[in-house]
Amino acid sequence: MAIATMNTVVLDCPDPQRLAEFYAQVLDWTVDPESSREWVDVDGPGGRRLSFQESPGFVPPQWPSLDHAQQLHLDLNVPKERLDEAEKEVIELGARLIQSDDGGKRGFRVYLDPAGHPFCLCVCD
Repeated sequence: MAIATMNTVVLDCPDPQRLAEFYAQVLDWTVDPESSREWVDVDGPGGRRLSFQESPGFVPPQWPSLDHAQQLHLDLNVPKERLDEAEKEVIELGARLIQSDDGGKRGFRVYLDPAGHPFCLCVCD
């Protein structure tokens, strides 16, 4: 049984709307009109999605470079009733919790994978 299902891939950037429009055109997907200035979703067929998050002070990656390596994080959906169990499982696999959901006030928890890349377990219905 899968621990979680893929929700979206999130790219940090200085201008989410501009980058979302670029990828929407490249992929022939649709920019979600409900998006905010800080977070923009691009929706594709079959429920596929890319998201773009405003990151003040964003330093773009340089290829190839270890000084400015590629940056992104994954949002993974988990049913609310499985969130604690999913957390236990990802930690057993080598993840580390770095930001809680503040006692349920936020709908996500942030972790680092074994290599240090951030990802979120997000509550879904």
